[in-house]
Amino acid sequence: MKYCKFWLPLMMILMVIPLHTVQASEEPQASAVSKRIAIVIDDLGNGMQGTEEMMTMPFPLTVAVMPFLPTTRQDAERAHQAGHDILIHLPMEPLKANHDALGPGVITTKQSEDEIRQRVLEAITDVPYAVGINNHMGSKATADKRVMKVVLQICKEKGLFFLDSKTNYWSVAAEVGKQVGVPVLENQLFLDDRTSKSSIKKQMRGILDLLKHQDQCIAIGHVGRPGKNTSSVLKESYPDMTKEAEFVTVSKLLKPDAPLPIGP
Repeated sequence: MKYCKFWLPLMMILMVIPLHTVQASEEPQASAVSKRIAIVIDDLGNGMQGTEEMMTMPFPLTVAVMPFLPTTRQDAERAHQAGHDILIHLPMEPLKANHDALGPGVITTKQSEDEIRQRVLEAITDVPYAVGINNHMGSKATADKRVMKVVLQICKEKGLFFLDSKTNYWSVAAEVGKQVGVPVLENQLFLDDRTSKSSIKKQMRGILDLLKHQDQCIAIGHVGRPGKNTSSVLKESYPDMTKEAEFVTVSKLLKPDAPLPIGP
């Protein structure tokens, strides 16, 4: 019995060790979902169809709000309150001009550096809570190094990133961004160029196809003509897709100590 005072503590230790082992295995592990999806919704600021539905989406979005329109500030305020990222959806000159769709404050290749700078600064002032800029149209302007240098220099000054909507394969945004030292991300898929639900669902499946070969994907949808269908498909697709990937805002894709790899 003289050994009891030694065996009793030892037995207690042995009883505790397996318990700790079991608990460790039962503790929540780091999420197995390492893929990330950032959905960007363009064209807010004019009270267009689907705006209300996008504001109440059950996951974080990145909302691109056009400046100088009737509901610009209202939409940015609501999106901010809902926890979404806000981008300035900057109107930029396309290869084939459609002036009715461009909106006010458009950036063109004929403007001087001072004119471009002034318009970009005014747009930043008009859209509260913005964390970045993306181009509305802009297939011509985003291929112009002079124009993009001015836009991206302002991004750097204001602590904003640039999301290239990739309306033109020949965009120089990523190239100039590296020169200027500004994070430039790229859209990889448009959800609703074709506005039917079946087509939008197909594009959502396309996101998962891309994620088989990469860790993250940025996709752009719209309010307006496709807005109701796009919002409906997003809500329907979210529960299943979230098993495969995490839905995040675009700013969450930016790494604090290194530029995000450009493109797919």
